[in-house]
Amino acid sequence: MSSRERILGRVRRALADVPRDDTPYELAVPRDYLREHGERSVAETVDLLAENLADYRAIVHRTDEEELPYLIMRLLAERGSELVLVPPALPPEWMSAADPTRIHDRAVSTPHELDRVDSVVTACAVAVAETGTIVLDGSRDQGRRRITLVPDHHICVVRVPEQVVSSVPQALELLDPARPLTWISGPSATSDIELDRVEGVHGPRTLEVVLVGDQASADVNS
Repeated sequence: MSSRERILGRVRRALADVPRDDTPYELAVPRDYLREHGERSVAETVDLLAENLADYRAIVHRTDEEELPYLIMRLLAERGSELVLVPPALPPEWMSAADPTRIHDRAVSTPHELDRVDSVVTACAVAVAETGTIVLDGSRDQGRRRITLVPDHHICVVRVPEQVVSSVPQALELLDPARPLTWISGPSATSDIELDRVEGVHGPRTLEVVLVGDQASADVNS
């Protein structure tokens, strides 16, 4: 008997005296909770996202499509980034003004190779205003999960307003649970040791979020 068979056998024995519940899962769990807290306009929702991102120590920028390439160029130059990792389907115009050496997202890249990368630039799947959270789902404009966990500097572009929602329930409706989801609320940090906050333990020390679109035309650092 395999380990799998032994485990499943124990589960069956444990459930032997449990009555069968024919209620479908969708009906068994109540869904009467609030889907969002309060009513906000699009502009107010974007402002709340920017506020909560900054509260988590992310650096927030606002710009439009025309100025986006120049903003990315400036952010990389200020960082002194010489090696920049880009996912395969990142819109090419985003990097059109920047001239560092570009490293492509490859399955064969080792952690040591990724550790030598100065910055990574990605898109996102959705952003949650109430929690200040950016969600990546491994799409081709975001790349593999590890490319945003190993490099020390992450620039993440959020399209406003189409990728911004108020709440986590609204975000879940847009996400595919079968995809490798990464939920990011500010730079990587931990306070496990004597409650001292240390950033960059299991991800980038610096997270810069660029809100791009007509609802985010002014460049604002928070």
